[in-house]
Amino acid sequence: MSPPASSSSRTSPAAAKAGRRARSRPADGYFAAHAAIRQVHRERVLALAGPRALLMQAAHPLAVVGLLSHSGALEEPYERLARTAQAMSAITFGSRAQADRTARRIRAMHRRVRGTLPAAVGRYPAGTPYRADDPRLLLWVLFTLVDSALVVHRAYVGGLPREREAELWQDYRVLGRLFGLADAHMPADLDELHAYRRRMLEGDELHVTEWARRRARQIVLQPPVPALARPALETANFITIALLPPEIRRQYRFSPLPPAVMREQLVGAGASYFRHLVLPLVPARLRYASPRAPAA
Repeated sequence: MSPPASSSSRTSPAAAKAGRRARSRPADGYFAAHAAIRQVHRERVLALAGPRALLMQAAHPLAVVGLLSHSGALEEPYERLARTAQAMSAITFGSRAQADRTARRIRAMHRRVRGTLPAAVGRYPAGTPYRADDPRLLLWVLFTLVDSALVVHRAYVGGLPREREAELWQDYRVLGRLFGLADAHMPADLDELHAYRRRMLEGDELHVTEWARRRARQIVLQPPVPALARPALETANFITIALLPPEIRRQYRFSPLPPAVMREQLVGAGASYFRHLVLPLVPARLRYASPRAPAA
């Protein structure tokens, strides 16, 4: 938020109107400078959303075989997260040409991946067909990205007004279209998105396989990092686990978290401290990611 103008500053109505037009004018890319998706993803703390989204994606048996195991995402998780971050940056902050090239590469990769489940998993019998460009799988991946972004932003930056959350989802629908989803395959608004969340988290479509559980636990609990970096990474991993939906966390069989009150003290209070006392003091050059997209 911009600081209030001092009594000595004078801005003519025409200049103010011109400034508003400039802020709302579409950039060279798909999103205007003031777009909700740009506001959210410029925050560097959103890096915490990546591991959460990856673990949520891996909770879907068909997504594991159709999107993650073929790409090596759970074998090389940090490379996968880096590629996802680069793609998001190109589409969110880059030109339309960069976004279109990035989306074409992703769609081409998805078209090549298809097969059948080798064994029964949860509600899915052996032989169930899958393909990476299945709209149901693409929607689940898209949902994990926006849901994780909202959860982390709410905890460490602050909650968005409902209308801003609604704008963010509409921005993500643009991403969905670029990835090959039709409008009819995506929740139309925030209410439908919340209904989709409830259906997925309370239904039987998600089932953490033993393979995903073993690989995910290794990723989260046993990362190959230098000893000096381990305390910071373990803190980030605790946050990742704590911010997972309870049912998914249970299916991964992570150690039980402390009771709600203690969990709020450990995670909620820490997030509140960061949000209110640390973040306002962080220089913009450190707080915000560069708006320049990588070459695509």
